[in-house]
Amino acid sequence: MKPSKYSFNNVKLRNKLLILYIFLVFIPIVFTNVAFYNVTINNIKKQKMHDVQLVLDQITNEFVSTVDQAVGISTRFYTDNNLYDFFEQEYETTIEYIEAYDITLRGYSRFSPLYYSIQSITFYTDNPTMIYAGGVRPITEETTYTSWYNLVKEERYPIVIRANPIVDSNSFSVISELDYYRTKDKFQKIIKIDINPLTIRSIFDNVAYPGNVYLINDEGNIEYSNNSYVDWRSEIINFHSLTMDKDTIFLDEKQLPTNYFGDWKIVGTISQEEILEEVKNSRLFIIILSSINFLLPTLVIVLISRSINVRLSRILRHMKKMKNQEFATITSSDDMDEIGELTKEFNRMSRTIKKLINDVYLANLEKKDLELKEKQAQLSALQSQINPHFLFNALETIRMRSVMKDESETAKIIQNMAKIFRNSLTWGKEWVTVREEMKLIICFLEIQKYRFGDKLEYHIEVDEAAHDCIIPNLAFLPFVENASIHGIEAVKEKGEIHLSIQLVNGELVYTLTDNGAGMSEQKLKELLEGLKNENSMGDSVGIKNVYYRLKLYFKDDFSFTIESTANVGTTVIIKLRCDPRGNL
Repeated sequence: MKPSKYSFNNVKLRNKLLILYIFLVFIPIVFTNVAFYNVTINNIKKQKMHDVQLVLDQITNEFVSTVDQAVGISTRFYTDNNLYDFFEQEYETTIEYIEAYDITLRGYSRFSPLYYSIQSITFYTDNPTMIYAGGVRPITEETTYTSWYNLVKEERYPIVIRANPIVDSNSFSVISELDYYRTKDKFQKIIKIDINPLTIRSIFDNVAYPGNVYLINDEGNIEYSNNSYVDWRSEIINFHSLTMDKDTIFLDEKQLPTNYFGDWKIVGTISQEEILEEVKNSRLFIIILSSINFLLPTLVIVLISRSINVRLSRILRHMKKMKNQEFATITSSDDMDEIGELTKEFNRMSRTIKKLINDVYLANLEKKDLELKEKQAQLSALQSQINPHFLFNALETIRMRSVMKDESETAKIIQNMAKIFRNSLTWGKEWVTVREEMKLIICFLEIQKYRFGDKLEYHIEVDEAAHDCIIPNLAFLPFVENASIHGIEAVKEKGEIHLSIQLVNGELVYTLTDNGAGMSEQKLKELLEGLKNENSMGDSVGIKNVYYRLKLYFKDDFSFTIESTANVGTTVIIKLRCDPRGNL
């Protein structure tokens, strides 16, 4: 199927890297930095607003607490029976009044030093027999025209008011009429508690609050503010008539919680510039951090992309030159990464191809052909050693005649020889089972025992599970033959051959031990070195043939060991992978 021209595989590597940079580096970094900046601003703004709101709550609580102290003192006097008796009594002489004053009112002066927020306590009455001094004032016609007098007559609760906004705009008073006892109402009695202006100023001029605070009464007029640009002291100014900047932020209005305040509330405002002042201070740090996050990955990716693209393009140019039989190598190929390794391999391939074409291609073909023929000749030589020059039919005839003459021992030996001959006639069979190989080995050992008589004894141990394992044909017999002919036959004493085939963890372990002539250390070394030389068979053709065939079939998945000592004996151990019948 023809690939589409819009396939991503048709895009050049440089453009692919550029696409990766844009979508995996540039866009994510820009988005992350913008998001980080916005989140930082919002978090700082929220935290600042929270802190400012806490300060406004503190201002509100302190103001209410200060007024509550004055209201608490007013309530204490409101239910004082002795105080009512003092103001209800008509005094005939000055001495009588002074004595009553000392007993009743002089002790109340302790509230001023006890509460710093209380500036003074004043009583108003219309009792004409009293001396108006020491905190006692008359209710005159002028008094009845004051705003606070009319309010206190209408309210059941103490009222909070700026009693003299023109004389002292910072002074707040708590005023209450003493009318608790209905039977003691011959004269009018009013208590006025003035709050210390310094206390009010210290509350509203809180240095921790960066904006403006407004105390607003139930009509929306400003009763107090720390905003020096608003002239609330000399005139009545409605809060909603103020002109605020566009970036002014209004905090939550704090409704004063007690009844004597009515609908009074405290409102806080703050400029957005104040809120973002900390953001401005950290803006340079954010810009530097964002620049590092952007420039450093960009620089690294540009360097890596250039390194990859330039070197791959150079390899591609040299590969295209091969079409014109130009096998030039790439210079400066000392890089240690994958592209450097690819460059080195390309140079090696280029030199090898050039050498093969110009020097050794045809020669190697001829050499390989000769080696193949030599291998076939060596195999044929081994087959010639194993294949006898007798005919199976002739041996069978001799065996039958021996049976007819009751020569059973001779007949048995001839039968064993016939089995070996039959196997020689079927040489082309490459794989046999262990069971089939063992039948052939037993036949061979029986023949040898017939030859040597009591001089030869053999013992065979084969795991039942190993019988069905598949092995190359004649993989074990040549070693039994060597043990019999070169080991046992060469000694005068009684010879023993022990053959063991075990199946251990899926591995076939063949062990052959004899007590024959053995080999010297030098001869054993020559034999082992000869196994490594595949170009010449030399001596020990049978052993080498088996070794090369095992190496051909099993590669490195087999183990071959020979241990031998002169005049002691030889041990051969072969370990193969067991392949059950039918797998090969």
